[in-house]
Amino acid sequence: MKLNGTSSSTPLNGSNGNHNNGVRTNGHSLNGHHSATADRDELVDELGDAHSASSIDTPMRPDAFDLDDDLKIDLIEEHFREIMNILGLDLTDDSLKGSPRRVAKMYVKEIFRGLNPANKPTPTLFDNKFRYNEMLVEKDIIVQTYCEHHFVPIIGKAHVAYISSGKVIGLSKLNRIVEYFSKRPQVQERLTVQIADELKKVLETEDVAVMIDAKHLCVSTRGVHDVNSSTITAAYGGKFEEEATRQEFLRYVAQPSVTI
Repeated sequence: MKLNGTSSSTPLNGSNGNHNNGVRTNGHSLNGHHSATADRDELVDELGDAHSASSIDTPMRPDAFDLDDDLKIDLIEEHFREIMNILGLDLTDDSLKGSPRRVAKMYVKEIFRGLNPANKPTPTLFDNKFRYNEMLVEKDIIVQTYCEHHFVPIIGKAHVAYISSGKVIGLSKLNRIVEYFSKRPQVQERLTVQIADELKKVLETEDVAVMIDAKHLCVSTRGVHDVNSSTITAAYGGKFEEEATRQEFLRYVAQPSVTI
């Protein structure tokens, strides 16, 4: 079996050729190995359950786009097939044999396409001819992203607002900016800040607010299995740092949405 391009001599059936009544394997004590693995797993789980981000920018390697999408799909298909084999799934079954390819295409073309700057929306600004100087709020924008710690969905809604500095943006472009930064492995705090920073840059104003209310499937389907809780994060800039403006935004967000 290949691991990170390095051959492993350990067969998948658990035998390693050293028959010492299970006491030692490849020169290492099983008890010591299990202890080290348990300690490592505990640390990994602790860091993952903390849901903390390492930086505001999505962690990316400099060579992230040296491979084109088609080659990435081919490579992910190969590796995901190996994951399914390790899990013991029968890839000759009609229902499963296409899954590695489907997952690979989904990763590259759909749920993680926000990693590629080529897919970034290019919003067009218009002069604020109506001289509308109050805040504009776009509520209930669907957020569908993936937790970068467990690669399971985070699903919720984003509410964004801005006060024009002389320019306005098409409403659908607000949705597309949220969608772009959502389509990558994420931490909710980082996602909130990335959307806010992009809106400030595009709208040429600091007067921006972003709030996200979302459910994390890494909380509801594993770990504590809490299906009721949701997580709220917010980022405020410019006039939204003032209490009165912030409270006005929160009142708009709390109002029932229009139904059609």
